[in-house]
Amino acid sequence: MRIAIVGGGPGGLYLAALMKQLDPAHRVTVWERNAPDDTFGFGVVFSDETLGGIENADPEFAAAMASRFARWTDIDIHVDGRSHTVGGQGFAAMSRRELLHLLQERCRALGVDLHFRTPAPDPAALRASYDLVVAADGLNSQVRQANPEAFRPALDARRNKYMWLGTDLVFEAFQFFVKQTEWGTVLVHGYPYSDTGSTFIVELAEDVWRRAGFDTAEGADLPPGASDEKAVQRIREIFAAELDGHRLFANNSKWLNFTTVRNERWHDGNLVLLGDAAHTAHFSIGSGTKLAMEDALALAACLHEHPDLDTALSAYEAERRPVVESTQRAAQASLEWFENIGMYVRQEPTQFCFNLLTRSRRITHANLRTRDPEFTDRVDAAFAAAQGAERAVPAMFQPFRLGALELKNRVIVSPMDMYSAVDGVPGDFHLVHLGSKAMGGAGLVMTEMVCVSPEGRITPGCTGLWNDGQRDAWTRVVDYVHRHSTARIGLQLGHSGRKGSTRLMWEGVDDPLQDGNWPVIGPSAVPYGTGSATPREATRADLDRITAEFVAAARRGADAGFDLLELHCAHGYLLSSFLSPLANRRTDEYGGPLENRLRYPLEVFDAVRAVWPADRPVIVRISATDWAPDGNTEHDAVAIARAFIAHGADAIDVSTGQVTKDERPAFGRSYQTPYADRIRHEVAAATGTAVIAVGAIASHDDVNSILLAGRADLCALGRTHLYDPQWTLHAAAEQDYRGPAADWPLPYRAGSRKPPTTRTDAVRPRLSLLRAEEPDHTVHLRWTPQRDTADAATAPVG
Repeated sequence: MRIAIVGGGPGGLYLAALMKQLDPAHRVTVWERNAPDDTFGFGVVFSDETLGGIENADPEFAAAMASRFARWTDIDIHVDGRSHTVGGQGFAAMSRRELLHLLQERCRALGVDLHFRTPAPDPAALRASYDLVVAADGLNSQVRQANPEAFRPALDARRNKYMWLGTDLVFEAFQFFVKQTEWGTVLVHGYPYSDTGSTFIVELAEDVWRRAGFDTAEGADLPPGASDEKAVQRIREIFAAELDGHRLFANNSKWLNFTTVRNERWHDGNLVLLGDAAHTAHFSIGSGTKLAMEDALALAACLHEHPDLDTALSAYEAERRPVVESTQRAAQASLEWFENIGMYVRQEPTQFCFNLLTRSRRITHANLRTRDPEFTDRVDAAFAAAQGAERAVPAMFQPFRLGALELKNRVIVSPMDMYSAVDGVPGDFHLVHLGSKAMGGAGLVMTEMVCVSPEGRITPGCTGLWNDGQRDAWTRVVDYVHRHSTARIGLQLGHSGRKGSTRLMWEGVDDPLQDGNWPVIGPSAVPYGTGSATPREATRADLDRITAEFVAAARRGADAGFDLLELHCAHGYLLSSFLSPLANRRTDEYGGPLENRLRYPLEVFDAVRAVWPADRPVIVRISATDWAPDGNTEHDAVAIARAFIAHGADAIDVSTGQVTKDERPAFGRSYQTPYADRIRHEVAAATGTAVIAVGAIASHDDVNSILLAGRADLCALGRTHLYDPQWTLHAAAEQDYRGPAADWPLPYRAGSRKPPTTRTDAVRPRLSLLRAEEPDHTVHLRWTPQRDTADAATAPVG
């Protein structure tokens, strides 16, 4: 093949070297507009997984890299005048300049044609002259920009400011300096990359950046390679104590906003994107160099394995995209955490450190316990002390007081529509469904959305509380839960609004009924989506009638003995649709600004609260984002939560979406938790209001991690309990917890010990005379320079 590579960074050079190794007959040409010694940045960090791939592909090059690595396992977090160390992480870093030199030497030795200080020819000309053109030209890829219709890029410029710097202070481990200044929080991400230097990245929110006076050079046209020297000097002054007399170096150092790059496609014909040209991930979760070199390895392998170019490039994208998207989800969570770091600095220091370490949701409590059990013991003890508990038990099994209601643990069975009622009456199915979940160990079991009227149902199979017969049927379920378990049971009350009169879920989600349908109502005559019924705009008389239906249903729920009431203001149902500008186009006092859109849901809340027993909590479920342009965002969610709390809500149950069919959710592990986190820190914590996290929380490790980091007070799990009705009891067994927070029903107690499942669970005899020595798993490894930094005449820039 004739291969043209635009961009002589690590990704492009590594691909060139790999292709020549796979077949020396390949003719590979690399164009790099900068000089070979030009490099912007200081150190690069690699994971053990990536290094294993490099070693498998090119042992000679891997050995050359390894001889230059700085290695360590510790993370030091400096906050509130104290330092905290967490071990067992595992890092390897080296100078970016040395990495480039090694790659350049490897390419020359293999016969790659390298052109430095030379802009690449026009992409169209390259495509006509070469079998394959690789765009490895970075974040501001000119090749990608010349072909927007092919790749359909999306660039998300974030709001924090950051600057890459270096220092001759050689850190012993990864450093987070969280510094409180008169202007706000200023953060440093630092790590060693050699025996003479460390990377020193400064990050801060834009408002802090402006208050600190760093915006004086804003709009200045600094020439390529030049640094913002005034800002660098100011940083030296701010971090003088941390630098301890050592020098701070600039190298094309200026204030930047991180941009997340995504492309709908990575290849078009014989043109393919690689590295930052295709995708970026925030520096706080790893290195763009690491991702680019992984891309190169996968692309080279696919080109070698497949007989034609289109198949090879499709295989490359299919293989890499899920990995990259997973990394980008973690990076998004991490960068958003740092954007909001000001919310967390008031946390107890141990909890703050745990929160920082688990910010991407990839690292969890269980991960950290494997890596550094001493640290997680401190986290558990600090959490228990904050709850006033006598001993540290798994966070999910710490009891919780929700208003006047005592919950034995912090696990909630989330409301899940079952579509199995007849004329709104819950039957034996609901008794078994909710009864089994209550006996399965959860502290609180929630009903599905119980509808306040026949017209307020989602489907013909939805339950209701619009008559006394339904109340009596619910009383049977509530009594069973109270008699046979120590769980509490909550009533979720709602009205379907414009999402009503649809088929059962398994007959077609949100598809309108064909026969026996009823007219739907909403704040405005705007359908939920294409194919949905157009609702009638509610009149004043309609609103008064529906409020009265909520009140009557709440009274029946109280008479049935429910311990808690949740008002359903989420997922696009009636009260939710009043909150969302996508559904609410009214021009009266119930439409327009958020203050008006809140008016009717708050009227219903106040009316329900007035008739619900004062000693039983009332909570509210909201959709914290509509996941759609021009819809509600996390900022609106904070305001919505604040309003309900001001009206007396005992908890905010934070879900998202389902307000419009046009939504584009960013699914992923615990993907809705950041919204709960924000509401808890910005509103709820100050008022003592509980916050419930929900959404793709799949394991007891997730639950414990969310609670320990302070992202929520309780966790609601739905599908997990459908998979395993005894999920909470099994979670207790897996964590060796025995106590009142996970009490097995007496008839089930014999099953409280997990049974062996395979022969490998059997007790093994001793068959050796001498015991093998235990492997040395060093938790705390610090980077120790190989020579005294004072002997170095100058510190390297790269």
